[in-house]
Amino acid sequence: MPTLEDVQSTENELQSRFAKHLVVNADLDRSLVSFQANRKAVEHRWCKYREGYSAELMDYVFRRVGLSKGRILDPFAGAGTTLFTAADNGLDSIGIELLPSSAEIIKVRKALLKEEPVKIANALRQFIERRAWVKSGKLIEIAHLAITKGAYPIETERQLGRYLWEASRHENPVVASVLRFGTICILESISFTRKDGQYLRWDYRSGRGPGKSGFDKGPILEFTEAIVGKLNEIANDLDPQNRLFDSRQRASGQIELLEGSCLNIVPTLETEMFDGLVTSPPYCNRYDYTRTYALELNMLGVDEDSIKELRQTMLSCTVENRAKIGLNEKFAPDRFGTAVKAFNEQENLQAILKYLDGCRERKEINNSGIPRMVRNYFLESAILIADCARLLKPGAPFVMVNDNVRYEGAHVPVDLILSDFAQNLGFEVEHIWVLPKGKGNSSQQMGKHGRQEIRKCVYVWRRSKVGAVRKPSRRAAAAL
Repeated sequence: MPTLEDVQSTENELQSRFAKHLVVNADLDRSLVSFQANRKAVEHRWCKYREGYSAELMDYVFRRVGLSKGRILDPFAGAGTTLFTAADNGLDSIGIELLPSSAEIIKVRKALLKEEPVKIANALRQFIERRAWVKSGKLIEIAHLAITKGAYPIETERQLGRYLWEASRHENPVVASVLRFGTICILESISFTRKDGQYLRWDYRSGRGPGKSGFDKGPILEFTEAIVGKLNEIANDLDPQNRLFDSRQRASGQIELLEGSCLNIVPTLETEMFDGLVTSPPYCNRYDYTRTYALELNMLGVDEDSIKELRQTMLSCTVENRAKIGLNEKFAPDRFGTAVKAFNEQENLQAILKYLDGCRERKEINNSGIPRMVRNYFLESAILIADCARLLKPGAPFVMVNDNVRYEGAHVPVDLILSDFAQNLGFEVEHIWVLPKGKGNSSQQMGKHGRQEIRKCVYVWRRSKVGAVRKPSRRAAAAL
């Protein structure tokens, strides 16, 4: 079995091959390559999507890679930052999104682009003034998932139900959708929970599960305070009389949303239909979006069986993901075959997988599902990269935001492994922009293996202009 030294040796060789492409980019920082910079960005700030990146980063990317016209693809659309920023820059876009809570953000914002903003803003303010939800009357009861039961104070849940009833009766369907959307934006702030990456963390006041241990999330907003604040924020951003409003927010580019898994949708798209691809896939970091966004999914009526299906359908990024069946039937045989070959021949990745398998066999890893997750994550990524080469026009940029990770002391250079895949699947690596400041490994990893900084990067690849898939390296060919 490979040791940590063996893993490091293969990484050193891989890094030496990409050394000229690894460029520290002083223009980038963690606020841009995260949701932080969106907190004050008109419209983008409405719903806090922690896993997203900023509109400011997208403006920068479009400018640097020369994307000023045509159509782009985001196969992991999230809250739609790529799509709406592209539209602001005159680009048409297609986004693919699996998670219903994220797709809802895109659908509501897209619907608003077709409406007169003053009319919607006034309707929201009128609804606020009525405050019908504080009065007695009919309500919509929330059919909780097991993971969301007891998430809200009793009075908060009653007012939430009353509000949803009144919102559903609004005569304007777009306003009704915005009113419901407003609740999705505030659920965490009015609940006993906080999103902590892999799960929902429970406040001690909930009296539930881990919450009994004494965790204090801080202030829990009352429903009326939270919803009035959110609706006013939306109305103000829509109102041209408010100086926050930017006329450029009325998009000139067209936006199309395709709901579902990109592993199912990408192979159905036409060849060479895109002038660029900009995205950030789920990271290989064990985060389970179906748990962290359980409140939002529950609000949209997603039931227990659907949650489980979503969890298994997403790109493998959590320890509960199983190998996906039938991928070879969805993608063209040549694309699928070259992707599997690139996966199997990536020496650093194979050393990492063997090392993690050994840790699992010796019961030295804190979750036995980690080796399977890492294996499936990279195999599925290779297949997607191969087919995305088919979708892009020659010379078109492929831009990805992603993080490196570390498991049981083994650094997993996601940036280099995926870039190596790309070189063998129809792309040229132009840049791997490295943020000036990386991130530390987890406290658990630091305690056992010491603190080591991990790169956070933005990759810039280009579709090969000759359109051919690269041949394996001499070393890889010799191994066949």
